[in-house]
Amino acid sequence: MKLKSSTHNIIIGYLLWIFGFIGAHRFYYGKPITGTIYFFTLGLLGIGWLIDIFLITSMDRKADIKYTQGDIDYDISWLLLTFLGIFGVHRIYMGKWITGIIYLLTGGLLGVGYLYDYWTLNRQVNELNELKK
Repeated sequence: MKLKSSTHNIIIGYLLWIFGFIGAHRFYYGKPITGTIYFFTLGLLGIGWLIDIFLITSMDRKADIKYTQGDIDYDISWLLLTFLGIFGVHRIYMGKWITGIIYLLTGGLLGVGYLYDYWTLNRQVNELNELKK
């Protein structure tokens, strides 16, 4: 039985946990609903954020099972989205040049597209990786 390779890196998970009060680590692990709740409540007033330091290991394992590894790296995509997403760099990295340039010229479609990508980036990367199999 062949073991599936890791799609998400636990170190990146902890790095994004630092920004957990805005839900970054929860979005990274494919939990957009709780990520949004954390975003609007500052990590459930910091309590959920602190508890999550112990839950990241489990979230990491579940993400590795759920998502497909391939040419597009989840970690790179998430780091680009988190730190340069408003400029569309993550979309250009994934080969979505047109929307990447549109994001660059419009500030991530005035932030709405940036937020949309937080909700859907894992799915986008997963779909691209499955297409290239």
